[in-house]
Formats: sequence, structure tokens, C-alpha cells
Amino acid sequence: MTCPNEIEVNGEMYTKKQTVSDKCVIIRTYSAGVFLGEIVSRTGKEVVLKNARRLWYWDGAASLSQLAVDGTSNPGNCKFPCEVAEITLLETIEILSCTDKAVESIRGVPIWKK
Repeated sequence: MTCPNEIEVNGEMYTKKQTVSDKCVIIRTYSAGVFLGEIVSRTGKEVVLKNARRLWYWDGAASLSQLAVDGTSNPGNCKFPCEVAEITLLETIEILSCTDKAVESIRGVPIWKK
């Protein structure tokens, strides 16, 4: 069984290169939720993001790891509110680098609002 990022050619296994965004990350916090954005600064657990979007509910990815690599395969069922210019997150517990593919997918999800 191969990973989705692997391909077999003439009996040789190759890993597909993932293009990682030089700007965007997914941040998981202790209690504020999950965000996509660009890191402005980081001091310990405090991270300041610009162009940040809360990922309130996602579908089409099994985990944040898959979301950071593949984006969502079901953007119509995701609930991502509007982007904010800047946010300070005080209890960061996870920072995931995103691929360009994932950033494009997440940013393409329609704004969820009530």
C-alpha cells in the first residue's frame, strides 16, 4: 500500500514533492479554535497572524494535517467565516505549514455567516 504522495514507476517508489506555501500556516489553539493565516510574529505560545480566517468547521479532510496538505474536497460543507486583518492567538498548541494547493482550497471556501 502506498501513501497518496507516493507513486511507483517500474518497481521504484517516488515521493511527490509538495509545494509548501512560504506564508500560510494552520494554527490550532487550546481554546480559540483553528485558523489559517500568515505569521507576523511568535513569542512562545503567542502567535500574531495577518489575513487570518477561522476554520470553524471543515469537511472533506480527515484531519488538520490533511487539510494543510490537500485542502478540502468538500468546500460547500465547510464553515469558514470572513478573514480578519490581524489576530493575536494566545495559546497556540500546533502550527502546520500549508501547501499552496491547501491555501487555494481553503481561501476558495465561500464565507460562512449568519
